[in-house]
Amino acid sequence: MDILIKPINKTINASSSTTLLEALMENDIPISYSCLSGRCGTCRCKILDGAVAGPSAAEGKLARHGQYVLACQSRLESDCVIEIPEPDEIVTHPTKTLKAKIVAYETLSPDVRRLLLKPSKTFEYAPGQFSNLTFWREDGTRSYSMAGVTQDELLEFHIRIVPNGRVTGRLDDTVKIGESIKLNGPLGASYLRRKTTSPMLCVATGTGLAPILSIVRGALESGMKNDIHLIFGARTEKDLYGTDVLKQLEDKYANFQYMITLDHFPVGTNYFRGLVTDAITEHFIDLLNWRIYLAGAPSMVEAASLACTKRGANIEQIYADAFYPSGV
Repeated sequence: MDILIKPINKTINASSSTTLLEALMENDIPISYSCLSGRCGTCRCKILDGAVAGPSAAEGKLARHGQYVLACQSRLESDCVIEIPEPDEIVTHPTKTLKAKIVAYETLSPDVRRLLLKPSKTFEYAPGQFSNLTFWREDGTRSYSMAGVTQDELLEFHIRIVPNGRVTGRLDDTVKIGESIKLNGPLGASYLRRKTTSPMLCVATGTGLAPILSIVRGALESGMKNDIHLIFGARTEKDLYGTDVLKQLEDKYANFQYMITLDHFPVGTNYFRGLVTDAITEHFIDLLNWRIYLAGAPSMVEAASLACTKRGANIEQIYADAFYPSGV
């Protein structure tokens, strides 16, 4: 069966006995991949024509814009036309499982903790990706984004504590400095796109600041000259954290600026009153050709995606990994 691949306009032949990812790799087609088990979403492709059997790779915003499949889990049923994402922006950090020693566990805000880990082996990832952390065997695994960059000595994670959460509700009492936990990663397709000069808009709420910090640092510290704008939203001033880091980055890099949005704050403070979507609507008139990175609750990601597309953003250039509640 023939596969016509957009946007590179190359046709390859493949059989139904191989996965779409195997066919692409055997023919030297540039495609990002990571876990090879359908969990990370990195090898997502869009089916433009034809039949491909496999689990859907889209929900929310992407599900309304065509059929997406995971190449590593999909097989051809007919000749087809597919679209691969950004063939010049490939990441291939194979997922690995390793031990990581707990170096620090600190309070960033009333309900956010910073977890610092030292991995037992070299661990490379693209800015914006995440990992699965296993604190104990029975239902003790949760997904958290790295907040740093590969060059950092330690891996940094931001964890929101939910009092009745099956995992996070126990962490303050059970995390012990010096002990090891299991780490599996990297995962995720919402990673920094480096080969573009387009301006970037990063939007975060809550601990969504972690992957956004990773993306912003990854861009700035590697010398990217793109204009980078960050909107960080919270409910009240006490829910904020990490603003000292944002201020340091803004002072150091002329191409970076950030804005804080709050639902409620004291009179006389220099915040934007409202939701992150309000800030997008008021401050960004035209987002055509911008690269958009979103991280936070699914409802925010959906609303911010809509706000950005109404301002001209291309849905294919809006990046977000969906994190849904799992009895945190």
